[in-house]
Amino acid sequence: MDSTRKFSIGKKFYIFIIIIVLVAVTGICTISYFVNADQIDGYYKRLTINNAKNYASLLDVDFICELREVAQSDEYQELRARAEELDDESLIEDYLKEKDLWDRYVKQRNSMRTYVNNMNDVKYLYIVAWGMEQSEDGEWYDMYLLDADDVPLYQTGYYELREPEFEGAEPYGDIGPVISDGDWGWLCSGFVPVFDKYSNLACNVGCDVGMEDVMQQRKTNLLYILISAVIYTGIVLIIVFFFINDFIVKPLNTLTSDIKKFSPKTNRDYEGSCVIPARSHKRNDEIDDIYVAIRDMQIKLIDHIDNITKAENDIKKISITAYKDSLTGINNKSAYLKKANEINLKIMKGDAEFAIVMTDINLLKKINDDHGHDSGDTYIKGCCHLVCNVFKHSSVYRVGGDEFVAILMGEDYANRVELVDELKRDFSDSFANKDVDPWFRYSASVGMAEYTEDDASVDAVFKRADRAMYADKTEFKKRNGINPDDRN
Repeated sequence: MDSTRKFSIGKKFYIFIIIIVLVAVTGICTISYFVNADQIDGYYKRLTINNAKNYASLLDVDFICELREVAQSDEYQELRARAEELDDESLIEDYLKEKDLWDRYVKQRNSMRTYVNNMNDVKYLYIVAWGMEQSEDGEWYDMYLLDADDVPLYQTGYYELREPEFEGAEPYGDIGPVISDGDWGWLCSGFVPVFDKYSNLACNVGCDVGMEDVMQQRKTNLLYILISAVIYTGIVLIIVFFFINDFIVKPLNTLTSDIKKFSPKTNRDYEGSCVIPARSHKRNDEIDDIYVAIRDMQIKLIDHIDNITKAENDIKKISITAYKDSLTGINNKSAYLKKANEINLKIMKGDAEFAIVMTDINLLKKINDDHGHDSGDTYIKGCCHLVCNVFKHSSVYRVGGDEFVAILMGEDYANRVELVDELKRDFSDSFANKDVDPWFRYSASVGMAEYTEDDASVDAVFKRADRAMYADKTEFKKRNGINPDDRN
């Protein structure tokens, strides 16, 4: 299997549907859970405040005002601290009797216990003097006056740091209710104000409704919701996967498989090129449209292949004719100019390494004049053969009637000096052989120039090679007693 294959559209569909279904189901479950939880929380918050208000209506406000005034005194607070230290409730009882508060204290406390015992949902009921003292660091302490719970008497009037969830609350209205999980478990807590006959705030009645069972049931319900969601999601995904596989994935896989078989070549018909077959059963959807469009494209492609092939062959023939020398069969001047342009691009990029060897045939005019142009053509082809034989790994071009250019690269460039010397020896040896006809005594002048960083183009190297060749030709003429101005 091709490891570079792209992520299939089938897998993308599956993942997309899974995400959509999961998001939808999760959203529905979440909304359902929180709506249900909010309704339950709302019920318990109303229950908390209503119970606090109900008991506030039963409260002996005058007694609470008197008890608060006593409990605020330094004398009582010192006594309360000593009673707590000694764990002696009698000190508080005696003091309240002394202040003529004990009987009403007992009556009010029994009233609170009776209320709690008759209200199953109420867990704690207490009376608080809200915001009676503030510490140096700005934290508020509230004084607890009465508690329905069975707490020691010396806790009457004790100060306790305000719970964080009630920080900043306004005591003149309903406070809370707030649901929290603290040291006493899950509770819904709220306070309602109680005013004396002068409309002054006397105290706040606090009520805590237990929610442990509710929270446990909420966890159970959440588990049921999750299990139901998983089952429902699984059923929906199975149905969706079946639909996607049958109507999308399978047709696309079939189309992909048929497309891969398509192999158009010259002289192949539609069947031989594996054009995708016409569909026997149409579904009239977008996949059908794609199928038909691809099949039409394949047919048109095969219809055009022969024309394209013919056009390419014609271009190749034209190229061969345009860049080949008709006499020698090697590259002509047009091919040389084309190659020079390619090398110029390398020069611009700083990626050029080459040498140019310029070869000019000697005595061609004399061969033509003395023995005819047919002999001259034979002479040209013989000289060309010597050049090509030496520069086996390089391109050789005929750029004039008697001029050849070899562009040395790679291996020939590395051995350029030895190869040029070899070419000069071959021409010298051939010219020295007087046992053959003059048109077989090949002779040519040779000059070479190498590319340097100072050269801006191939033409600069060509010109240096041309000068070197003419210097060699001058030496040839001197050695053979030929007039330097003679064109031969």
